[in-house]
Amino acid sequence: MSEVDPEIENQENEPDAADESAVTTVEAPVVRNGKRRRNLSIGIAVLLIVTVSGLIYWLYSRQFESTDDAFIDGDIVQISPKVSAYVTKIHVKSNQLVHKGDLLVELDPTDFQVKLEQAKAQLENARSQQGLAKANVDLTTKTADAGKTTAASSVQTARSNVNQTQLAAAAKRSQIAQAQAAARTAQANLAQTRAQLPQAESNVKLAQTEYNRRLALFQKGDISQQSLDLATNALQNAQSQLNAAEKQVAAAQSRVDEANAGVATANDTYRQSLAQVDLTRSQVDESKGRLADAAAAPERIGVTEAQVDSAESQIAAAEVAVHQAEVELSYTKIYAPSDGYVTKKTIEEGQLIQAGTPLMAISQSSAVWVVANFKETQLENMRIGQPVDIKVDAYPGQTFKGKVESFQVGTGSRFSVLPPENATGNYVKVVQRVPVKIVFEDQPDDAHLLAPGMSVEPSVKVR
Repeated sequence: MSEVDPEIENQENEPDAADESAVTTVEAPVVRNGKRRRNLSIGIAVLLIVTVSGLIYWLYSRQFESTDDAFIDGDIVQISPKVSAYVTKIHVKSNQLVHKGDLLVELDPTDFQVKLEQAKAQLENARSQQGLAKANVDLTTKTADAGKTTAASSVQTARSNVNQTQLAAAAKRSQIAQAQAAARTAQANLAQTRAQLPQAESNVKLAQTEYNRRLALFQKGDISQQSLDLATNALQNAQSQLNAAEKQVAAAQSRVDEANAGVATANDTYRQSLAQVDLTRSQVDESKGRLADAAAAPERIGVTEAQVDSAESQIAAAEVAVHQAEVELSYTKIYAPSDGYVTKKTIEEGQLIQAGTPLMAISQSSAVWVVANFKETQLENMRIGQPVDIKVDAYPGQTFKGKVESFQVGTGSRFSVLPPENATGNYVKVVQRVPVKIVFEDQPDDAHLLAPGMSVEPSVKVR
């Protein structure tokens, strides 16, 4: 048998109380060792869980690229007037939803209506000037033809008279016949000139009526002095034409009398042919002068036709002025160019606004997208068309679906107001960000308002 340790033997021989104390001292280390083993097991399990979770997260995160430097963007249309005027009516309020074609603002149209009336009056005046110029062309053409015929006939008559006076009594009967023909021609010319008097008188009456109408409007203050002056000028022109026509009638009557006197002279020259040789020669010279004057008729016709062309040019310019005045009048009503919400309204009724001044903006919230500024190191596996999960800060529990549409060809700093100049000073390399446009697959419903400027966090699935 093996030897027994004296200490153990002594312990075994001690009383029961000592035995209990001995039992207690022996069991305490066993309890502490159990706790250590349990804590060690828990630590190993936690470490294993953390390791597995980290591995799973790492494998998952490798499939996505995300950034919190992103926001919602959209088209914002600035509303500005094209003319300067006072604001008379505002039909919208801030943040109001409007549709394309809705009336937004009305401006005071008074000045533009007056300008339109003036342009129309100038157009009517140009048209009347054109009618007058065309009438002058017709009159000049007819007068030139008749004058040339008469002048040629007078030259022939004068020459014939010379021959008749030289041929004595045999040619005298021919002089009487020619003088009678000249009388008939003069009578026909007199009838033609008298036929022009009613038209000239009608023009005077029309011009007088227009003058009276404009005078009444001027006295009421409805038209300008210029418009009244135009009517006065038209009246004076019409009166001058009437006076000219009356003078032409008097001249034609004088020619008729002259032709009748020629008949009497022919009868007298029948008896005094020899004494009338010098007289007939002077008549030849006079007739040649008339013929030369009649030969200048094409030049006079050309002048009157140029007046017609000038009047037509004035009509074209007046029509352009009328159209311009109508367009400017239409600018006094400002309509919504697209659907959206009214923002940044800065006008009030009664305010004087200048052309080009921003009045408000239309935010087209129905068509928005996301601009995400990814680091350039995140773009290695990013491609157009990849799916995107979009989380909006305003809706924490909502995830929107989208896709990558395009990449900006240039970093954000390159297109900033003050782009960096790396060639100057000390160079510090900074990771740049590239704006990426992400579009929503489905436009959000009315319950989720997405407005330009709202913060989002997109996650692009790159693997």
